[in-house]
Amino acid sequence: MAETVQEFFTSLPSRAEPSKTAGMTNSYFFDIEGAGQWTVDVDDGAVSVKEGGGDADVTISTSQETFEKIIAGEQNPTSAYMTGKLKLKGDMGAAMKLQK
Repeated sequence: MAETVQEFFTSLPSRAEPSKTAGMTNSYFFDIEGAGQWTVDVDDGAVSVKEGGGDADVTISTSQETFEKIIAGEQNPTSAYMTGKLKLKGDMGAAMKLQK
């Protein structure tokens, strides 16, 4: 069974690979329509997640359906952005780092 949006954010700190997040210091606000809102902070590779909003370098907005397809590997995030299914506000450079 595919993981839910809530499970994705709950387990994110334990699944994030330090080798891929080392040197990153950015914050991301995820507004997932139909699922909730989460703020993900990356501080030199250490990942923390809290439910709800806050100040962030990038705001990422999408539907629950699109986000679930992205985390399942069925939807490319770049094509979701290009087709308007995923919206970004803020630091595009920080958003691009998420592809790692």
